Amino acid sequence: MAKWGEGDPRWIVEERADATNVNNWHWTERDVTSWSQDVINNLLLGIRVEGEEGSCEITDVSNIDGEASINNRKGKLIFFYEWIVKASWTGTNKIGIKYKGTVEIPNLSDENDMDDLDISVSLCKDQPSTPLTDLMRREGVKKIRMALGNYVKHLRTEFSQGMILPTENALNKQNQEPQAKVKLDNTQIGSSTTANSSNTGVKIQTVSFSMKDTFLTSPEELYRVFLNQEMVQAFTHLAAFVDGCSGGKFRLLEGNVYGQFAELIPDQKIVMRWRFSSWPAGHTATVILNFMNQGSETELILEARGVPSNEEERMKEGWQRYYFDAIKQTFGYGARLC
Repeated sequence: MAKWGEGDPRWIVEERADATNVNNWHWTERDVTSWSQDVINNLLLGIRVEGEEGSCEITDVSNIDGEASINNRKGKLIFFYEWIVKASWTGTNKIGIKYKGTVEIPNLSDENDMDDLDISVSLCKDQPSTPLTDLMRREGVKKIRMALGNYVKHLRTEFSQGMILPTENALNKQNQEPQAKVKLDNTQIGSSTTANSSNTGVKIQTVSFSMKDTFLTSPEELYRVFLNQEMVQAFTHLAAFVDGCSGGKFRLLEGNVYGQFAELIPDQKIVMRWRFSSWPAGHTATVILNFMNQGSETELILEARGVPSNEEERMKEGWQRYYFDAIKQTFGYGARLC
């Protein structure tokens, strides 16, 4: 099986468009079916709710059947999508007894508002009655509806880019830019690199950066924080899915961040294929975490490569706030005890 973001055929986006479609007169279309299936799976998998009854979590998305496409006609974008989704959930009550059930969504479509979505939650036939079913229907359905709303939002923002082409006047203006401006732009671009998104064929200007911070704990403990699902959920304060093994996937912060663990050297190094959900489809950055033993503390050195240049500051701020600072505050790794 291909690694996430590296040639997986589900990430290939077919595009039928006329490159000479000046003034957006002709009909252009993008097939985003495979991309949609992967995004819906990532957004639903790992959704978790807790209550007095216990906890429930979506553990498998067994079927995502349908299609999705984006069309441009005379400069107007039209979104088509129609899906039937089936998933499985597992509940655990307060004394540790587990129950299994299903979720069915028959009408995820551009014709229906999110509030009109039918989300059916049931218990497997061989399972005894449990209050966990009501918990899933009450709280789980809210999170499922929110996750599918995020899918529609990502669909409209991520893939609408490039569907409306420049007008003829705009093209002529671009062609008349002074040659000196072209030389200047080339000089600026030379300080970074250009990556090619495997799914869209769009060239992305990328940069690399590094960060480091010190944590008052051992490399073993800090390493475990990034790979243990319960610990990730603790410092993000949100449901997360983390398969902490080489090749395992992760999804956190309500699906806004996800990726795959590409290489793991226990207590020393973690290599991730990491991305924001808003990045161009299929494009991932390589994030390397090196855990340096400094006696009573650990120096964590982060190296990021292939980051879209316009996302550098956002990614730096996000790692500092939602990873480094959050981990220190949650587990007490930032303050010395007297």
